[in-house]
Parts: sequence; C-alpha cells; structure tokens
Amino acid sequence: MGRLDGKVAVITGATSGIGLRTAEIFVAEGAKVIIAGRRAPEGEALAKKLGVACLFRRTDVTVEDEMHQLIGAARDKFGRIDCLFNNAGGPAQTGGIEGLEVERFDAAMATLVRSVMLGMKHAAPHMRRQGSGSIINNGSIAGRLAGFSSSIVYGAAKAAVIHLTKCVAMELGEAGIRVNSISPGAIATGIFGKALGLSVEAAERTPAMMREITKSAQPIPRAGLPEDIAHAAVFLASDESSFINGHDLVVDGAITGGRNWTAQQQGYAAMRKAFDQANG
Repeated sequence: MGRLDGKVAVITGATSGIGLRTAEIFVAEGAKVIIAGRRAPEGEALAKKLGVACLFRRTDVTVEDEMHQLIGAARDKFGRIDCLFNNAGGPAQTGGIEGLEVERFDAAMATLVRSVMLGMKHAAPHMRRQGSGSIINNGSIAGRLAGFSSSIVYGAAKAAVIHLTKCVAMELGEAGIRVNSISPGAIATGIFGKALGLSVEAAERTPAMMREITKSAQPIPRAGLPEDIAHAAVFLASDESSFINGHDLVVDGAITGGRNWTAQQQGYAAMRKAFDQANG
C-alpha cells in the first residue's frame, strides 16, 4: 500500500531533475499525477514510462491561462487535486547589483515567484471545495541565507517564495489546506550548469560531476540527490504531515547548520601552531 494511494498531484517542472524524480516516486507511492513542463518530448516520454497514472501537459508556468488549464486538467482527468508541487524554476542572471538587467530580473521573478502564486491561486478553489489539500512550493537555502546561489536574483526570488508560502498557509489553513515549502541545499541537477551558461543539453549532463563537486560541502558526506527532495515532498503530500502548515522544510545535509566540524578543527590546529611558533 502506497503512502499516496488515492491522491492526485500536479507537479510542475517535471521534465528533469527534482520534478522528474518526484513524479516517479509519487506514482510508485500510489498517486496519479499531472506533470508539466515546457519540453514536450521529455514530458511525453516520462508520461509514457509512468503509464496510465500519469498525464503530461505542456505548460509555461508564467502564463496564467496555461496554469489555470493545468490545474483543471487534474480535475477533468482524475476528478480532484490533492497536491500541487510548485517545482518549476530555473537559473537567474548572475553578477552584482550594478549589472542586473531589468528584463532578465522580471523574467526570473515570473518563473520563480509568479508561477508559484498562479499555481496556488488556481489550485485553492478546488481544494476548498474538497476541504483538504497540500500545496508544496520549492524554495531554496539561497532564500534563507545570502551567498548560497550564484545569483542574487535567485536568492531574492526564493526568499519571496518561502514567505509567500507562509502567508498563504495562514489563509488556506483555515480551509483545511496545508501550504509548505521545501528548501533544498546543493542538489546534483542540471541547474548549476544552466546558471553558468551551458545549454540545456549540456547542463543535463552535469549531475554526475556535481555529485563529486558537492559531496564534501555539507557534514553528510555525499551530494544531495533529487530523490532527497522527492521523498520530502511525499511526506508533505501525505496524511502523515496533516498538522504541518506554513513550514519551510530544509533538506540540505546541514550545509546551513554552520562550519563543518573537520574544517573548524583544522582551523583551530593551524591557529595553535601559529601561536606556538610565535612564542617559540
């Protein structure tokens, strides 16, 4: 028996990375899913792989009418919507404040923040009628602390997502709808390559390299993986989390917990050695 048996979920940004893995695990846990993304070949291939429990809908999450139709597709196909995972995102312009381009700033905010608002706006009426539902928004540790993204725009957008989540949770919680966010740490996906200017195809070949690069970034001695976020989403979508609302669940291996123990001790050892030499 799956943890999501009988539930219907909508997952945006499901053609790669976290969204793709979440769709796979949701279906394995018994859910029926509507997956969304802009790349039709990848989305249709995933839907075919997952079978009758999955339907792909090509969607630009920044366009209100398309988001409205996406949410409606869940109701039309499966009769209800129990979970919305606002996962779609992408990189934002890098560099300092003086070099930011207004058009690129606005485009990033549309992808990262407006899409979350639109998903919640159009899922809420269906969930109100049911008297239940779980909305999960994809935040980031970059939205909690500065310096965890190559882009200050991305960090600001994710901070907005985390706070918007809390604001909407206070409203919709009264209708039995839970609204939470997940803030991933360094998860080995193609987003890092995209942020640094690689093509989509080239960026999607980088996760194995990212697993090596980030395996020592946090106390847990391995890189974060898409399934780490997917399993957190399963928990928040399930009835196991029925009293959790307005919470930002950090899944980062404790990278934001402070200085790694070994690095801290090495620093103390170097300091002690310098003191000993000075007092020779």
